[in-house]
Amino acid sequence: MLATKTTCRDRWRQVINEADRISVKHLLTLQEGVSEAQFREMVQANVQLVVPEPLIGKFPPVIRTDIMTLESFLGDLRVLQQA
Repeated sequence: MLATKTTCRDRWRQVINEADRISVKHLLTLQEGVSEAQFREMVQANVQLVVPEPLIGKFPPVIRTDIMTLESFLGDLRVLQQA
C-alpha cells in the first residue's frame, strides 16, 4: 500500500486508518524533513516513509538510513512483479 501526502505533519496518521488491515504502510511525501520523534511514531505505527532521493538530505542524519527512497520502493515493486 502506498499513500501519498504532500506534507506529513499530522496527516500521516490518516494512512493508518486508510489501510488498517495492511501491516506495513508506505507513505510517499515531498515534505522536506520530519522530526526524529515524528519519524519514530511512524515507525511504531508500521508506516514506512518514502521520499525522492534528493530530499533525503533534508531529514535528520540519524533517520536517513531508515527512510526508503522512491527509487528503492519502485525497485521492490519490480521484484514483486517478477515473482
